[in-house]
Amino acid sequence: MLQEMEAALLTEDPKLFSALSGDAKLPRGNRVVVGLGLILLGVATLFGGLIAKITPVGVLGFVIALVGVIAILSSLTSQAPRVKGARKGSALGSRLEERWDERNNQ
Repeated sequence: MLQEMEAALLTEDPKLFSALSGDAKLPRGNRVVVGLGLILLGVATLFGGLIAKITPVGVLGFVIALVGVIAILSSLTSQAPRVKGARKGSALGSRLEERWDERNNQ
């Protein structure tokens, strides 16, 4: 019954299903582009702070560049590509079943 509910949710609202299953992230390519843009913006802000001799601006540039690096690394270490034919919501279903069992066993 739970699998039927998952399938119905997937067909009715795929965005909600991906948010519930933890897959609501940007595609890998978009995260790399955003990360590169943040790195460039961060470096430019860092140099702007150095040239203007304003330390907080330089620190902000470093933080922006660091966020860009983290975005790129997260795209590289994200989930492996799924096998064709594998059910997309199996992780969601197993988590829900575990929670159901915990509630009923108490």
